[in-house]
Amino acid sequence: MPHSKRTATGVLGGLMGLIGLSTVAGLLVTATITPAIAVSGYAASSAIEMFDKMPSYLKIEKLMLPTTIYAKNDEGKNVRLTEFYDQNRIPVTFDKVAPVMYDAILSSEDKNFYTHGGIDLIGTLGALARNASSGSNRGGSSITQQYVKNVLQQTCEAKAVSAEEVRACYEETTANKGTEGYQRKIQEMRYAIQIEKEYSKDEILIGYLNIAHFGGSVYGIGAAARHYFDTTPDKLTIAQAAVIAGLVQEPNTLRIDKPGGTLTAKDGSPLNGKADGYKLAKERQDYVLDRLFQDKKITQAEHDKAIKAPIEPKITSRPQGCSVAKGSEFFCAYVTSIIRGDAAFGKTLNDRIAALRRGGLKIYTTLDTSLQKAANKAISVVPASVSYMDLGASGVQVEVGTGRVLSMVQNRPWSDQADDKKTTQLNYNVPVKNGGGGHSAGSTYKVFSLINWMQQGHSVNEVLNGRVGKKTVQTCDGNTQTVYTGEGIGPDGAQRIGNFEGNRGYTGTVARFTKDSLNSGFLTMAEKIPVCTTNRVAQDLGVTLGDGGALDELNRPYDVLGSQAVAPIDMANAYATIASNGTLCAAKAIDRVVDADGQDRPIPETKCERKLSEDVAATAAYVLQSVMTGSGTGSGARTFDGVPIFGKTGIHQFIHTWMIGSSSKVTTAVWVGNVKGDERLENHYANGSRLSRIRNQIWPAMQRAANAEFGGAAFPEPSKELTKRSYARLPSVIGLDIDAATKRIEDAGFTVIVGSPVPSPEAEGTVVEQTPGAGRVVSGTTVTLSPSDGKGVVVPGVSGTPQQAADALRAAGFTNLTQSCTAADDAPAEGVVTGTDPAAGQTVARDSAIAIQFQAKDCGEGGGGGGDNEDGGPGNGNAPGNGNGPGNGNGNGP
Repeated sequence: MPHSKRTATGVLGGLMGLIGLSTVAGLLVTATITPAIAVSGYAASSAIEMFDKMPSYLKIEKLMLPTTIYAKNDEGKNVRLTEFYDQNRIPVTFDKVAPVMYDAILSSEDKNFYTHGGIDLIGTLGALARNASSGSNRGGSSITQQYVKNVLQQTCEAKAVSAEEVRACYEETTANKGTEGYQRKIQEMRYAIQIEKEYSKDEILIGYLNIAHFGGSVYGIGAAARHYFDTTPDKLTIAQAAVIAGLVQEPNTLRIDKPGGTLTAKDGSPLNGKADGYKLAKERQDYVLDRLFQDKKITQAEHDKAIKAPIEPKITSRPQGCSVAKGSEFFCAYVTSIIRGDAAFGKTLNDRIAALRRGGLKIYTTLDTSLQKAANKAISVVPASVSYMDLGASGVQVEVGTGRVLSMVQNRPWSDQADDKKTTQLNYNVPVKNGGGGHSAGSTYKVFSLINWMQQGHSVNEVLNGRVGKKTVQTCDGNTQTVYTGEGIGPDGAQRIGNFEGNRGYTGTVARFTKDSLNSGFLTMAEKIPVCTTNRVAQDLGVTLGDGGALDELNRPYDVLGSQAVAPIDMANAYATIASNGTLCAAKAIDRVVDADGQDRPIPETKCERKLSEDVAATAAYVLQSVMTGSGTGSGARTFDGVPIFGKTGIHQFIHTWMIGSSSKVTTAVWVGNVKGDERLENHYANGSRLSRIRNQIWPAMQRAANAEFGGAAFPEPSKELTKRSYARLPSVIGLDIDAATKRIEDAGFTVIVGSPVPSPEAEGTVVEQTPGAGRVVSGTTVTLSPSDGKGVVVPGVSGTPQQAADALRAAGFTNLTQSCTAADDAPAEGVVTGTDPAAGQTVARDSAIAIQFQAKDCGEGGGGGGDNEDGGPGNGNAPGNGNGPGNGNGNGP
């Protein structure tokens, strides 16, 4: 064990060393009484030289105190979540300790405390003599010397980072063996003199009682009174004070909180336990009571009563750690991970752990206990464990515009032990650095493609061909990769990327792709905006891989569909950025830190930075609102409370499911999935709901609670520029067969509807009509194509008399002929043809009725011809002439 400046005298052993050092002890005592002394002899001068080289000033560091973590309740009051400590200590002031406690400690440890100058010479010499003769490490020091020893020990322990180092601190500050023991005693004496000069007796006494060890992790009189007797130091009885005073000699042996005993006898039976009435502690208590009586601090009656009474502990534990924060354990773990990792709590990890366990800090967190309670109720619909998979579920809420974490829950309860099937310490909401991991984000990741699309100057109403098929995706830096969408295996031998429920896709707007969460549509977008740029948008909004890695390392086409594993809290903050009109606020769990002196300390730095333009944020919110309405994929998670919300769903191979959404005040992210393995959610149920859709129960319950407390306003109007309609040139496809025409129209970005066949002399299936016609039209317009039925006939042009026209029409294949006469004075009696209906040049079916239009001087009573008679002439009209029509009718006309 290291010691500095050791002299020849310092290494003297046995009785000769004792004589020399005892002389020094005598000198020290004399120095506290008279200003001048005379010393003679080599031993004394050597001892004085060694003494002079010892450190002469002991700085009393702050006590090692528990750190307390708080949250606000419904009334806005700070309530304790939990504590962390290495030493269970409750500091008290001098006036808060019962006088009998002072009497007990002084009578049993240092009855001359108020009269000596800091050193109990007789006791110290006796201890040194015992050290020389038997190696005993029993004390004999004054209260001041014991105080010095405890200060030295705590100063050492405050820097310890392991149980081994703590034990080493104990050995270094308490061992009496050999030269080190002599030197330690002398050093204590020197420090004791300094302490007595700097502090009053009362300050030293209460300092000692606040620092002293009373067994296990109990330190200080405040914690000892509470732990052993469930009381406060000012209410201790004579018997209780005697027990506590007795503990300082051998704290772990004499403690009375071990019913099974603190030692084991040679025959294997327990010692100092409930069975033997805490025998060793009782013996020490009786000793203290005897000393109190001898010093006339208590009466005979008080003495006898306490002697006869058994020790009756009333043990009151002071649990610590995140398991104490019932219902908020994972938030507690998140907070402690921040403390361990942030430089605001110390330069090194050991410094930060010391701050948590020994710093006496008050940590005021962002947790909203009302929302936490509602979130715990909401997440409870997911069982803590099931037999068929490692089922997990989590929910986290952050305040828009601040990043303050308001709630954090999950289905599987916290455990202080190793993970098992029913409990865990893995925090599903946070990344690895905070005790969690990550989950494939599914379609909630598509929001980054949407933002990227707008940031690169595109409108959300731009129309793309989102039908399934081959997609040549830009990965990064000009590189591309071909993927196939749809069902089954693609030409490359890989599984095609399908749409939800086998949707074949369509030509539509990016806004509609988002509403429908169309995979083939987003891969089409990736043909224009590289995958790496979308991943970088996510990174710019604070999202990383769950293990802290960069999202843009691989840049696979599947990334835009949410294949990479990310933490829900990061995704929640990204969505909150949209809700806050483009400002990203890093997650914040700690509002305030107060040190043991009541002074505010710096808190972990969390910045709010503009990451999106107001136009992009407003338009993203506008598009995401449509997801929650009508046929949108998020409509099943509506809150129905009147507060405007937006959101996005996500499914990754039915192994992970998500729902993330926000009001203008609070963002909620919910994940349900298989923590490990490939078992899918879709075929399993819990609480009457399919697991793949149970997010739709959790998310609205959590968001409604937030809406009820925080409210929410309408989101800003979208940008006109980012929602403008785009135009494209529609090609003509007249004359193409229906398949070729459809491909050409769809390749141009339009949707095709094939109408019913129309009469046409063109080959069957040939496009003979398209609506609208070729030219500049709104992108994505639906085009109706009309194919030929292959049965149409073109109406020929006719002239001459009605009979001549009829002959020509019959020759063209028309048999259903009628006449329509118009009287004209200058027309010939036999009539003159003026046209047909349908007109010449039109294509009609062969059985279509063709009306021969003609003029005649006298149209007769019929005003026109009838249909053809069986002989082929125009039928039974009466004009011209008085017969039944020209030709071979039955009359006498021309």
